[in-house]
Amino acid sequence: MTQQAPKIIVLGGINMDLVTFSPRFPRPGETVVGSRFLTYAGGKGANQAVAAARMGARAAMVGRVGGDIFGPQLLEGLAAAGVDISGIGVNPEESSGIAVIGVDETAQNCITQVLGANDTCGPEQGQAVKRLLAGAAALLLQLETSIELSLEVAWASVSLGVAVILDPGPVRPVPDELLGLCNLITPNETEAQALVGFPVTGPESANKAAAALLRRGVGTAVIKLGAQGAYFANNEVHGMVSPFDVAAVDSVAAGDAFNGALAVSLAEGKDLEKAVTIACASGALAVSQTGAQDSMPERSMVEELVRAQRP
Repeated sequence: MTQQAPKIIVLGGINMDLVTFSPRFPRPGETVVGSRFLTYAGGKGANQAVAAARMGARAAMVGRVGGDIFGPQLLEGLAAAGVDISGIGVNPEESSGIAVIGVDETAQNCITQVLGANDTCGPEQGQAVKRLLAGAAALLLQLETSIELSLEVAWASVSLGVAVILDPGPVRPVPDELLGLCNLITPNETEAQALVGFPVTGPESANKAAAALLRRGVGTAVIKLGAQGAYFANNEVHGMVSPFDVAAVDSVAAGDAFNGALAVSLAEGKDLEKAVTIACASGALAVSQTGAQDSMPERSMVEELVRAQRP
C-alpha cells in the first residue's frame, strides 16, 4: 500500500511582495536607480505551505488576507499550488500583508513588512488550526501572527501529538513557554542572535546558540547559516550540513523553502541529518530563482540536486 502523504498545517503570514532590484541598497536620504521591479506572492507562512505542497505534502494554510486587490490574487495562487485554503479568512477592513523587498547585485535582500490582515489573525484562525490538526504530522509557525495565537495552537498541537516547528521570524521576543512547546526551531543567524543574545556567524557560534536554545526547552535546533549551510543539534545528535553549489540570484524565501522541505522530510521519517540535507538543497534551489512562492522547488528538483552533489 502506498503511504499517504503527510499532512502539514501552516499558520502564518500571507503577503504580496513588491520587489526592487538594484546594484546596492540606498543609504539614508539617497536614491539608487534600480534595474527591475516585480510583484509576487509571498509571506513566510504561505511560502512554507507552498514549499511543503511542492515536496508532496498535503499542505493547509491558515491565515488572513485583506479586502484589497491583492487578497483574491493571493488565495488563487495558493490554491493553484495545491494548498488547502479553507482555513484562510478575509478581513475587509485591512490591507493584505505587504513586503517591500530590495535585492542587491549580490542577491542579498532587505525587507520592510506591513503585516496588515496578518496582524488581525485571532480566534477564528485558532479554531481553523484546531479543526485541521486531526491527522497532521506537523504545525509550522512563524512570528507573523501574534504570540498569543501561536501559543494557543501550539498547546493544541502538543495535546494531539502533532510536532510544532517554529521559524522565529520576523525577529520579536519569544517567550520560553512557546520555546518549550517546540519540537523544532529554525532560526537564521540574525534570528538566532536575537534569541540567545550573542552573534551567530558560523558553526562554532551556532553550536553555542543551539545549546542555549535546548536549555530553554526546544527539542531540536536547526540554525540556518545561509551560504555556510546549516547546523543541527538536539540531545542525541549534532552536526553541520555543508551548502549546495548553486548560482545565487535572489535569497528571498530561501529559509521558507528550507522549512517546508524539512517538515516534510521529518514527517516522512527521515533522520535529522538527512532531513536537514534535503532542506538545504531546497533552500539552495530557491536562491537560484527569483520570487517567493514561485521559487519553491518541486520535489523532483530537490532530489536531483541531492543526488548530484551528495552521491
